Amino acid sequence: MSRDFHWLPNIPNIRKMNAFKRDKKEDEDGSNQFQNLEKTTVLQEARTFNDTPVNPRKCAHILTKILYLLNQGEQLGTTEATETFFAMTKLFQSRDVVLRRLVYLGIKELSSIAEDVIIVTSSLTKDMTGKEDLYRAAAIRALCTITDGAMLAAIERYMKQAIVDRSAAVSSAALVSSLHLTTVSGDVARRWANEAQEALNSDNVMVQYHALGVLYQARKSDKHAVIKLVAKLMRSSPKSSYAACMLIRMACKLVEEVDEGSEFLEFIESCIRHKSEMVVYEAAHALVNLGRSGTREIASAVSVLQLFSGSPKPTLRFAAVRTLNKVAMSHPAAVIACNLDLENLITDSNRSIATLAITTLLKTGAESSVDRLMKQIATFVSEISDEFKVVVVQAIRALCQKFPRKHAVLMNFLAAMLRDEGGLEYKAAIVDTIIAVMEGNVEAKEAGLAHLCEFIEDCEHTSLAVRILHLLGQEGPTSKQPSRYIRFIYNRVILESASVRAAAVTALAHFAAACPALLPNILVLLSRCQLDFDDEVRDRATYYCTILQQNADPAILPLVQPPQLSIPSLERALRNYVRSPMDEEFDISQIPPAQAIEEPAQEVLATVKPQQPRLTREENFMEKLLQVPELSAIIHDSILFKSSTVFELTESETEYNVKCIKHCFSDYLILQFDCLNTLSDQFLEDVRVTVDNQDIYTIVCEVPCVRLPYNELGSTYTVLKFPEDIQSTIITLPTTLRFIAHDCDPSTGIPDAEQGYGDEYTLEDLEITVRDQVRGTGSRNVDFSSSWENAATRGFVTTEQIFGLGANVTTLEEAIQSLVMFLGLEPVERSDRIKSGARQHTLLLTGVFRGGKEVLARAKLVLTNHVTMQFTVRSQDLEVAELMISSVG
Repeated sequence: MSRDFHWLPNIPNIRKMNAFKRDKKEDEDGSNQFQNLEKTTVLQEARTFNDTPVNPRKCAHILTKILYLLNQGEQLGTTEATETFFAMTKLFQSRDVVLRRLVYLGIKELSSIAEDVIIVTSSLTKDMTGKEDLYRAAAIRALCTITDGAMLAAIERYMKQAIVDRSAAVSSAALVSSLHLTTVSGDVARRWANEAQEALNSDNVMVQYHALGVLYQARKSDKHAVIKLVAKLMRSSPKSSYAACMLIRMACKLVEEVDEGSEFLEFIESCIRHKSEMVVYEAAHALVNLGRSGTREIASAVSVLQLFSGSPKPTLRFAAVRTLNKVAMSHPAAVIACNLDLENLITDSNRSIATLAITTLLKTGAESSVDRLMKQIATFVSEISDEFKVVVVQAIRALCQKFPRKHAVLMNFLAAMLRDEGGLEYKAAIVDTIIAVMEGNVEAKEAGLAHLCEFIEDCEHTSLAVRILHLLGQEGPTSKQPSRYIRFIYNRVILESASVRAAAVTALAHFAAACPALLPNILVLLSRCQLDFDDEVRDRATYYCTILQQNADPAILPLVQPPQLSIPSLERALRNYVRSPMDEEFDISQIPPAQAIEEPAQEVLATVKPQQPRLTREENFMEKLLQVPELSAIIHDSILFKSSTVFELTESETEYNVKCIKHCFSDYLILQFDCLNTLSDQFLEDVRVTVDNQDIYTIVCEVPCVRLPYNELGSTYTVLKFPEDIQSTIITLPTTLRFIAHDCDPSTGIPDAEQGYGDEYTLEDLEITVRDQVRGTGSRNVDFSSSWENAATRGFVTTEQIFGLGANVTTLEEAIQSLVMFLGLEPVERSDRIKSGARQHTLLLTGVFRGGKEVLARAKLVLTNHVTMQFTVRSQDLEVAELMISSVG
């Protein structure tokens, strides 16, 4: 909607256009005459614009060169852009149609770089109000690109006239430009809504479409006005297919936002019977993506997509099969009816359609059809682009989860794809899939490691080689034959770049630490690495050799495989430690682990682009908390231990929405309350959430939200100090929202009176649990048995108790999930996964309680008529161990 829709009118003077045709020789050559342009030369040529009289053909050719350079990403300095812009303004002397339209394009391109561009305002205004229709639409677009808030009032009258102009091109250009002007002044669309309403009655399809866009922009902040607009148009049915598609999207948004959205859902379903294929597809696409669509709506949408999949038009077939591919991820049963049509598309001449068809069949087909479908994929997978190869890989990933017994066939196919040519994103998708299959299926581990070892022999991508070496270091030592992987790893030390060599050294050290039988041989290899010419490789080899030679120390494994720590938190802790007297040793257990940030799964991966390092959730919260002066004074020397998930203190439909996030530090608990005022006729001040501490917690301070206008999010904070008695920290606290309310005008948000009145709103009780004070260690491959056995020598105490887990927990899977979620401890050694049909299982858990107190827990689960658990906890602090036991009880 924000794109300029150019309208190409009939040009009466054909001779002027013929002047721009290329010679026959250029047509036959097919080469790009602009490919070797130099910016300096072209800008020198731009001086021709000052010649009198103007040579239209020559100037148009130079101006085309300038536009080509700008669209190729060439950067002009401010001085260069300004000189070129002012020279270009001389071309307004010419009445040549082609040259004038190029001038408009040049103004749009240079307006954001050059200075004093408003000098052409009068010329553009003259053109947009003139009688030459060929100038008017383009002049409007150019004028609006140079318009700022101060100039807006001067052109408002002309823009309103242009919106209702009899020329469809002029009206459409004015409507689209008014949408762009909302970035200059937010109320433009609202002020010009009457004219847009008149334009909505136009017979031109694009004018109607753009007018609806302006009307929605004018009313989008008022839900009732949008409902009224959509309800009116639903009855009259826009003639424009584009407007009908936009109306469907508006109705979809209302279905999600409004409780009584059944009439909008019925309208979307009725659009499936529209005469325009575009509208029919938009309606079907909307129905399958709506969260509130039922089985009937999805079935009707799928039936339409099934008809489109047999269309002679490739665009319709592609749109239908792509949407069915997406539906198959959430509603595979609904797509099964289309399997016969999808099988017919496997041989489609368009390989993109064939790929989507076969990947959809992979998601919906039976286990018996997997082998046949994989053979069909193999016949054309080399002919499709990397983008669609990624779709195939993702379908195979879903198939491995659905049919674990087929992992051998699927892994062999993935290994074959790894050997083919392809870019980084394609190879990364395959590696991700192989790793996911290994993690989800223990039987696939050996085959997966073997395929990855084979791949790194010829891997061209450093990032993938490093990742695979890290995986080998983590998983290889626990395989059936660890020694078989040493050769592949050491080859990387000999043949690869410094980054890969460093990763290989670390992987070798992991094998030596976990497999004592391999230690002597690996020490020889690492000693050779100490002669490497790269500093990082030499330092790693030296460090690991020194550590590994102390093989009698039970703490050797954590030193070789340290957890990945949060770098900003580590830096802050070290800075604070250096400023302190440093009487005690630095406690690294206080540092939270670096958490992987999960990206939402995408059906087609975008091109890989370099990304800025991203902070973890806790690091982001810490930065925001430090920006509040009252909080910074309390926590500036502290480390954020853990931030909880968002907890709703109100229902979503209430007039005030309040959510809470608990930020746990060693001694303090900061409660962050995010408040939203949903009443348009109220303006709130001094908003705070009071907490009844029940004489257990100490309230250190409260930070109110100074002002809370309608529909704006504001935050208030309460800082509590933990009681010395750890058992008392688990508690339920009543909360109340208090504020000063001002009645205000809903349209402007301005309070009616300066004096407000105090009010309060009761919220849900806030629970502080053991989970809020415990986090995982961040290391997935902890040697739990060694830590457990040596706990006594490290001063740990042990508590134990037997529990019956109650009638609500009927399976071992439910027991494991409940225990992990409730305690906040992290399962290690993949002990949270159990074999199918198992009647007993041992869950191993590790974590850290606030203050750096390590916790080890072992839960032996037995399933009879109900689940019985023997729960044992070992910790450096007896109170912490007893808290874990009592929390379960």
